[in-house]
Amino acid sequence: MSAMESTEPQSHFFAYLARMKYIVRWGLMRNTRSENIQEHSLQVAMIAHALALIGNELYGETNDIGRIVTVALYHDAPEIITGDLPTPIKYFRQDILDSYKALEAHAEAKLVGLLPANLRQAFARVIESEHIEPEVARVVKAADSLSAYLKCLEEGFAGNLEFKKAEGYLQSKLEAMQQTLPAVAYFRSHFVEGFKLTLDDLSHE
Repeated sequence: MSAMESTEPQSHFFAYLARMKYIVRWGLMRNTRSENIQEHSLQVAMIAHALALIGNELYGETNDIGRIVTVALYHDAPEIITGDLPTPIKYFRQDILDSYKALEAHAEAKLVGLLPANLRQAFARVIESEHIEPEVARVVKAADSLSAYLKCLEEGFAGNLEFKKAEGYLQSKLEAMQQTLPAVAYFRSHFVEGFKLTLDDLSHE
């Protein structure tokens, strides 16, 4: 029997993923423009690709670029189920963080469970945190932090001071990451300043 003739029920996996555009980030903050986790995930994947490539090309690393980009694409998918829990709440107490991690693992498994049985193992490798190698996770985490930092810069450039403290926190976090991921420093020194420019300024560079 061909795949087209399968009697398996329809999977709702990608219908769930399509709802990432309804999950808004920075829920407790005043935004000049709202950001959803679908667009955030695309930016994280692009930055993760850059960090992995820069690491390989300039610093002699051996990053699996395809895997890093794929993991980055799906890194926030469980938030379709959990929602985007604000950082001050998530890290308020260790027991809250532990409970959230357990909920996140449940959400990851639930998403994978929506897939046809013969695809679950392959998708689990990029969605479920327990299968993500530390060297992959650290690049995706750095890309995630860079994306959040860029959001703070854009909000600040628009005159919104709401993100000033978050910007300082993320800057310190990125500076610490640079100690083991030199690609983060390279990205910051070569690509970040443009986010502070107007379209006219970008066009006339």
